[in-house]
Amino acid sequence: MVVLPKTGPEPILAPFNIDGEAIMTIANDTVVQLHYSLFDEQDQLIESTNKDAGGEAIAYLHGHGNMIAGFEQAVAGKEAGEHVSIILTPDQAYGEHQAEAVARVPVKHLQGAKNWKKGMVAWVETEQGTRQVTIVKVGRFMADVDTNHPLAGKTLKFEVDIVAVRAATAEEIAHKHAHGAGGHQH
Repeated sequence: MVVLPKTGPEPILAPFNIDGEAIMTIANDTVVQLHYSLFDEQDQLIESTNKDAGGEAIAYLHGHGNMIAGFEQAVAGKEAGEHVSIILTPDQAYGEHQAEAVARVPVKHLQGAKNWKKGMVAWVETEQGTRQVTIVKVGRFMADVDTNHPLAGKTLKFEVDIVAVRAATAEEIAHKHAHGAGGHQH
């Protein structure tokens, strides 16, 4: 056995990829591009951007409230190429379902369809912006709508594949959303 003398301290490996580019982790003011599949408590698929099904990756500006807080916390510190499984309880996602969150609105203010039926999802302009509501009961002129988010009260499971992470531009930070592929198009 031959023992070679040490020639100095161990080299510090910098976080660079094979092309010499810095590896970026998800943090505030980074743009994250990802694919995800969302499942309910019974493992039923709710929605997906799965690339195998022809979906496109989404992009969001991390740390600016563009995703639910529990999701952002779960992917913080991750980098491109990682897969993350996330389970969020209602308090980490859209909150508990509030039985008293029913409002009566004029049918003419419902957006998304012409003929409304119980269980359909509509959009309503409010003082806080556009809100998604679920039709509870509909009459000729008025509708009772559930103002809870449709996923309120549900435990959610996300399967996430991080595609890319990059520093946000000053314009993206000012606008509070990602631009370009998978993000907001101006």
